[in-house]
Amino acid sequence: MVAAGCATAPVSNHVVRPANRFPAEAFITERAVFNARGAQFPLNGYLALSAAGGKRLVVTENFGRVVADVLVKPDGTIFVMQSSRMFPATYIRYGIAVDLECLCGDSPPADCPLKMPGPNHFVIDRGTRYRLDLQILEIKPGAPPAELFDETKAEK
Repeated sequence: MVAAGCATAPVSNHVVRPANRFPAEAFITERAVFNARGAQFPLNGYLALSAAGGKRLVVTENFGRVVADVLVKPDGTIFVMQSSRMFPATYIRYGIAVDLECLCGDSPPADCPLKMPGPNHFVIDRGTRYRLDLQILEIKPGAPPAELFDETKAEK
């Protein structure tokens, strides 16, 4: 850009995700702050990625109680493995799964409001609905256990 005579990049509300941000096979530990309805909720979780099995995201409170568990198969089929009062099944299906695709999907949705303040720091800001501030703590490359991607264990 400097060679072309432009000293600053244009400001954008969205980020172009770097290619291959996450390995195709990995186990990722994360910490997040979820802001909604004027309150902040600290959350922990892990994301298991498998080229054959899909994406499995488990979100917990600080004391370990699961508040959301979702499996997104490679074909895009969504299975709510476990829901909670904080995150009911409908919210997991139409909120968390969409944000998961926004963060690490092959084809993020057009309305993906993702920003990257740092290399392992992501922010999804849905305006008045909610804001998710996510930090990646550790990425362990390698295939996660196949049983993590068994959709037969989903809630009915």
